[in-house]
Amino acid sequence: MKKLLTGCLLLIAILVIGFILIQLIPYGRDHVNPPVVSEPQWDSPRTKELAQRACFDCHSNQTVWPWYSIIAPGSWLIYRDVVEGRSRLNFSDLGASQRGADEAAEIVMEGEMPPFQYILIHKNAILTSAEREELAKGLSVTLGQ
Repeated sequence: MKKLLTGCLLLIAILVIGFILIQLIPYGRDHVNPPVVSEPQWDSPRTKELAQRACFDCHSNQTVWPWYSIIAPGSWLIYRDVVEGRSRLNFSDLGASQRGADEAAEIVMEGEMPPFQYILIHKNAILTSAEREELAKGLSVTLGQ
């Protein structure tokens, strides 16, 4: 029994030291939002409001970085999601390459966006069916699909 307890304490100590050491890896700590270059001509204020609520944290230069976004390994995942999201569709820089603009409405309608891991923590990003449809239609018009 004593060996088991000693082994558990050793494992906990290794995990704690490992957690502390991974905090030294700077990846995912760059929380400076680039400036807004250009914004779309929104078809309505409602489309913009829904997009801000459900999309802007990953698809704009106006990301709100929560307190836990500086703690590794979560910071690595959040940062990667934001960088990837901005590379596909960035509402703050529509002059740049927008790989996801042509399919944004379809992805919203299919329920792929916002992603499950995001809405687990951001309950305000959960869209009703009506809001999902409204956002998809608004994105189609706004992004010229």
